[in-house]
Amino acid sequence: MPEIEDCDSWNLTRNLAMNLAEVQSIASLGESVCIELKKSTSQLESVGKVLCGFLNASGGQVFIGVTPGGRVSGQDVSDSTQRKIAATLQKFQPSAPISIERVPLDSKRQVIVLTASPDPDGKPYVFDGRPFQRVGTTTPAMPQETYRRWLLERYPSQGRWENRLAAGIALKDLDADEMLRTVRLGIEAGRLPESSGTDIGEILDRLGLRVGHRLRNAAVVLFGTGMEADYPQCLLRMARFKGIDKSVFIDNRQAHGHAFYLLEEAMSFMRRQLPISGRFESGRLERIDEPLFPVKALREAVINAVCHRTYTHAGGSISVGIYDDRLEIWSDGTLPFNLTPASLKRKHESRPRNPRIANVFFRRGLIEQWGRGTQDIVEMCVRAGHPEPEFSERAGFFGVRFVPNHYIGPPPIDYHLTDRQREILAIVGSRRVHLREIISRLKNVPATVTVRRDLYQLKRHGLIDFVGYGRSAAWYRTPSRSNS
Repeated sequence: MPEIEDCDSWNLTRNLAMNLAEVQSIASLGESVCIELKKSTSQLESVGKVLCGFLNASGGQVFIGVTPGGRVSGQDVSDSTQRKIAATLQKFQPSAPISIERVPLDSKRQVIVLTASPDPDGKPYVFDGRPFQRVGTTTPAMPQETYRRWLLERYPSQGRWENRLAAGIALKDLDADEMLRTVRLGIEAGRLPESSGTDIGEILDRLGLRVGHRLRNAAVVLFGTGMEADYPQCLLRMARFKGIDKSVFIDNRQAHGHAFYLLEEAMSFMRRQLPISGRFESGRLERIDEPLFPVKALREAVINAVCHRTYTHAGGSISVGIYDDRLEIWSDGTLPFNLTPASLKRKHESRPRNPRIANVFFRRGLIEQWGRGTQDIVEMCVRAGHPEPEFSERAGFFGVRFVPNHYIGPPPIDYHLTDRQREILAIVGSRRVHLREIISRLKNVPATVTVRRDLYQLKRHGLIDFVGYGRSAAWYRTPSRSNS
């Protein structure tokens, strides 16, 4: 018999009726993620926990009458033994799909085989009031947060954090301009009717973001302002590291606010910190400057983090980390509804953890097609000449890693630029721009002479240059530095 590597393959190959030779063959392989060996029914309490772990995974089997070393010893199976097994199985909630087989060893002794075949709709299972999970050949108690998340997935419309009422938050605490912008963009995308209007209350009702006159948490995540104290998890962490680890910061920032503000801040940070690739196309005189990774792929990754993350942790956040050899975006919470990192690269069902939040992004035209986001990310990066991005789960977090086709190298910030100079560099990075446009796009506009001084400082570093003279002069990123 081949070695048992996972429960899925084992469940597909096992026979419905088991004989002694098969028991001995399995016992010789020892315990695995889906096989547990118990010497006797004196260990029924442990058996119940193991079966619970199997039910909360992909299933498995417990062999009673087999020593941990793999020796098939069997045991006497009396009426009392059968009653104890039945009583153990009654301790499961919901009712456990566990079958019982008795394989004769000799005229007196038998091996009891308990097979757990979980119903996906029944998860999470609990034994004697506690949930357990299977980790390798061990069966520890399931963490409370994992159990709570599974319950929410089992009853998706009941108790979801985004559906709960926001305490102490009123209409005046929402960004009305952003809501009106959402309506306008939704109408332009053909995903909101032209009759949507401008009444804030009616817009909230149309988007399903309030109950009566009380706001849902989703409304605060999408449009809330000034809620750092009550909603600290609406946080974005951004960092540019020197090298390939977190030992040295080059730039470290945080932003707190509603989802669309955080999206804008994340995109601005990545445009500012990523190198610019310049290229020329036939028939065009001007060079086309683009960030290292496709902007749409980066935006899709941030949107996925906003829509799929867990908001229940007050200390949660979305993080963007740029290293010399990669870019990573992480968020709280693992993949919902039995999705796996591998499944994100192929066609899969779209079941966002926060469907109300995701729906507003869709209405606004920021999500193009349900269930295609991660596939689009992969395809856009491959078309740009990069390896496929890597999706992964780690310690309760989900992340996507973008790997470039060449070493990124140290960013321009190594020149000890001021925040305003970095902002100017980002403005100049996309195309040729005139002084007046640079000034108009700065967040805090200084004197014109100060901007000129910053521009010539950047020119001395070899980061930018200009063509033309006087008011017609246009500034642009230099190719040699842009591709560093």
